[in-house]
Amino acid sequence: MNMSRKSGPPPIVFILLFLLLSGAGYWWFFMRKPKPIPVSTPVGGNMPTTTIPFPPPTTVARGTTVKIDGSTSMVTINKNLKNGFEKQFPGTKVEINGNGTDKGIEDILAGKVDIAAASRPLTAQEQSQGLKSVTITQDAIALMVGKANPFNQGLTSSQVADIFQGKINNWSAVGGPSVTIRVINRPVISGTHQIFKELFLKGANFGTTPNITTLQRDATTPLIQALGIDGIGYATLSQAANQKTARVLSIDGLAPDAGSYPYQRSLYYIYKDPANVGVKAFLGYATSPQGQQVLTLGD
Repeated sequence: MNMSRKSGPPPIVFILLFLLLSGAGYWWFFMRKPKPIPVSTPVGGNMPTTTIPFPPPTTVARGTTVKIDGSTSMVTINKNLKNGFEKQFPGTKVEINGNGTDKGIEDILAGKVDIAAASRPLTAQEQSQGLKSVTITQDAIALMVGKANPFNQGLTSSQVADIFQGKINNWSAVGGPSVTIRVINRPVISGTHQIFKELFLKGANFGTTPNITTLQRDATTPLIQALGIDGIGYATLSQAANQKTARVLSIDGLAPDAGSYPYQRSLYYIYKDPANVGVKAFLGYATSPQGQQVLTLGD
């Protein structure tokens, strides 16, 4: 018995299906507009931070002057970028001071400086006044004791919090000699003070016990001079690392230069929008490969 074989769809159907799928694939890979990548918000910040707002300058007019004030943590960074900028663009001038983050921001709002160096993110209120920030680099907060201090161990993060809150006030409580711990604190206007409070104390207040002294001026050199054989203080790692009269302590077994060291923060340059020509040139240089290369020279 001869049975007829069931016929499939005509070849034209397969051809049309192939063309349809090819067209869809072309649109997906080549014509579809990608979604914009969201801008991340830095830890402790309230608004997105611009990383590279201005292109590296190729020329800068002679006579251009840029005034910078702010964080003492960024004194070395400011100096290195000043030297590099003035060398690359002869006839320019960068004037730098280090009177603390809050003072720098106050002066930029008053029109006294062009850029504020800051060791903390801008607040929402500061941003509402037209200020913008540029992340320049990352840095760690280091604990320091005097070179002659007999305490030669590390501390745990909970011990650090207890020391700076006045709950531990004798070195014997952390494995040292039976001597009072003199805590040398930075003033409230210091960005490093505020970041230390946020990172180490989880937002809690510093202690007010008699063994805790707060400096009147935000400067690392007098802090180190005050350490002696029984004091403890803190500074940005770039200022603490190569000191001859102080040494850095490990925390939870980690040195401040370890990649997994948790007490790190961003350092910023702040400017008033819209930026003037000098600000655009300096920030463009600071975030360029050339600027980043000279950033930490001489630390």
